[in-house]
Amino acid sequence: MCKHILNAQVSIRAPCCKKWFDCAECHGAVSDHPLRKTNEMIFACKKCKKAFRKDMTDYEDEDEYCPHCDNKYVIEAVMPEATLGIETEDIRVDNRVVKDDRLRAVNHQPTSIFDIDGSHMMG
Repeated sequence: MCKHILNAQVSIRAPCCKKWFDCAECHGAVSDHPLRKTNEMIFACKKCKKAFRKDMTDYEDEDEYCPHCDNKYVIEAVMPEATLGIETEDIRVDNRVVKDDRLRAVNHQPTSIFDIDGSHMMG
Protein backbone atom coordinates (compact mmCIF):
# COMPACT_ATOMS: atom_id res chain seq x y z
CA MET A 1 0.00 0.00 0.00
CA CYS A 2 1.46 3.31 -1.07
CA LYS A 3 1.59 6.06 1.54
CA HIS A 4 2.38 8.75 -1.05
CA ILE A 5 -0.48 8.22 -3.53
CA LEU A 6 -3.66 6.92 -1.90
CA ASN A 7 -5.52 5.94 -5.07
CA ALA A 8 -2.72 4.22 -7.05
CA GLN A 9 -4.30 1.98 -9.69
CA VAL A 10 -1.15 0.18 -10.86
CA SER A 11 2.18 -1.00 -9.51
CA ILE A 12 5.36 -0.22 -11.44
CA ARG A 13 8.23 -2.65 -11.91
CA ALA A 14 11.52 -0.83 -11.36
CA PRO A 15 13.89 -1.57 -14.27
CA CYS A 16 16.98 -1.23 -12.07
CA CYS A 17 16.21 -3.79 -9.35
CA LYS A 18 13.24 -5.69 -10.90
CA LYS A 19 11.03 -5.06 -7.83
CA TRP A 20 7.44 -3.83 -7.76
CA PHE A 21 6.55 -0.42 -6.28
CA ASP A 22 3.40 1.68 -6.17
CA CYS A 23 5.24 4.92 -6.99
CA ALA A 24 8.73 6.30 -7.56
CA GLU A 25 8.84 7.71 -4.02
CA CYS A 26 8.26 4.22 -2.58
CA HIS A 27 11.29 3.01 -4.58
CA GLY A 28 13.41 5.86 -3.26
CA ALA A 29 12.35 5.16 0.32
CA VAL A 30 13.56 1.54 0.39
CA SER A 31 16.31 1.45 -2.23
CA ASP A 32 19.90 2.63 -2.04
CA HIS A 33 20.04 3.55 -5.75
CA PRO A 34 18.08 5.97 -7.97
CA LEU A 35 15.26 4.76 -10.19
CA ARG A 36 16.61 4.05 -13.66
CA LYS A 37 14.75 5.75 -16.52
CA THR A 38 13.52 3.59 -19.39
CA ASN A 39 11.26 3.90 -22.45
CA GLU A 40 9.37 0.67 -21.79
CA MET A 41 7.57 0.36 -18.46
CA ILE A 42 5.97 -2.70 -16.92
CA PHE A 43 2.77 -2.16 -14.95
CA ALA A 44 0.58 -4.46 -12.86
CA CYS A 45 -3.09 -3.52 -12.63
CA LYS A 46 -4.38 -3.57 -9.05
CA LYS A 47 -7.91 -4.34 -10.21
CA CYS A 48 -7.33 -7.47 -12.32
CA LYS A 49 -3.81 -8.32 -11.00
CA LYS A 50 -2.38 -8.74 -14.52
CA ALA A 51 0.88 -7.26 -15.79
CA PHE A 52 1.30 -5.35 -19.05
CA ARG A 53 3.98 -3.36 -20.87
CA LYS A 54 3.73 0.15 -22.25
CA ASP A 55 6.10 1.89 -24.66
CA MET A 56 6.45 5.41 -23.27
CA THR A 57 7.81 6.85 -26.55
CA ASP A 58 4.47 6.13 -28.29
CA TYR A 59 2.02 6.87 -25.47
CA GLU A 60 -1.53 7.81 -26.50
CA ASP A 61 -4.86 8.48 -24.79
CA GLU A 62 -6.02 4.86 -25.07
CA ASP A 63 -2.87 3.77 -23.23
CA GLU A 64 -4.34 5.20 -20.01
CA TYR A 65 -6.44 2.04 -19.56
CA CYS A 66 -5.48 -1.49 -18.54
CA PRO A 67 -5.55 -3.69 -21.68
CA HIS A 68 -7.10 -6.57 -19.70
CA CYS A 69 -9.92 -4.98 -17.68
CA ASP A 70 -10.18 -1.38 -19.04
CA ASN A 71 -9.43 0.10 -15.61
CA LYS A 72 -8.28 3.70 -16.07
CA TYR A 73 -4.98 3.93 -14.22
CA VAL A 74 -4.00 7.48 -15.21
CA ILE A 75 -6.13 9.49 -12.81
CA GLU A 76 -5.71 12.52 -10.56
CA ALA A 77 -3.51 11.44 -7.65
CA VAL A 78 -4.95 11.73 -4.16
CA MET A 79 -2.16 12.68 -1.77
CA PRO A 80 -2.47 12.33 2.00
CA GLU A 81 -3.04 15.59 3.84
CA ALA A 82 -1.51 16.45 7.16
CA THR A 83 -4.13 16.69 9.86
CA LEU A 84 -4.06 17.64 13.48
CA GLY A 85 -5.93 15.22 15.69
CA ILE A 86 -6.51 14.68 19.36
CA GLU A 87 -5.19 11.51 20.91
CA THR A 88 -7.16 10.53 23.98
CA GLU A 89 -8.59 7.54 25.69
CA ASP A 90 -12.24 6.62 25.37
CA ILE A 91 -14.22 9.80 24.67
CA ARG A 92 -17.07 8.59 26.87
CA VAL A 93 -14.75 8.53 29.88
CA ASP A 94 -12.63 11.63 29.22
CA ASN A 95 -14.83 14.26 27.57
CA ARG A 96 -12.63 17.26 28.43
CA VAL A 97 -11.30 17.37 24.84
CA VAL A 98 -14.76 17.76 23.31
CA LYS A 99 -15.93 21.34 22.79
CA ASP A 100 -19.65 21.93 22.81
CA ASP A 101 -20.43 24.63 20.24
CA ARG A 102 -24.04 24.98 21.30
CA LEU A 103 -25.04 28.15 23.13
CA ARG A 104 -26.49 27.85 26.58
CA ALA A 105 -29.97 29.24 27.02
CA VAL A 106 -29.87 32.40 29.09
CA ASN A 107 -32.46 32.30 31.85
CA HIS A 108 -33.69 35.84 32.66
CA GLN A 109 -36.08 34.78 35.45
CA PRO A 110 -35.01 36.11 38.86
CA THR A 111 -34.31 33.44 41.45
CA SER A 112 -34.54 35.71 44.51
CA ILE A 113 -35.82 39.17 45.47
CA PHE A 114 -32.28 40.54 45.37
CA ASP A 115 -31.89 39.67 41.68
CA ILE A 116 -34.57 42.20 40.66
CA ASP A 117 -33.22 45.52 39.38
CA GLY A 118 -35.67 48.16 40.57
CA SER A 119 -33.56 51.24 39.82
CA HIS A 120 -35.79 52.30 36.96
CA MET A 121 -38.83 52.29 39.33
CA MET A 122 -37.40 54.80 41.80
CA GLY A 123 -37.85 58.48 41.33
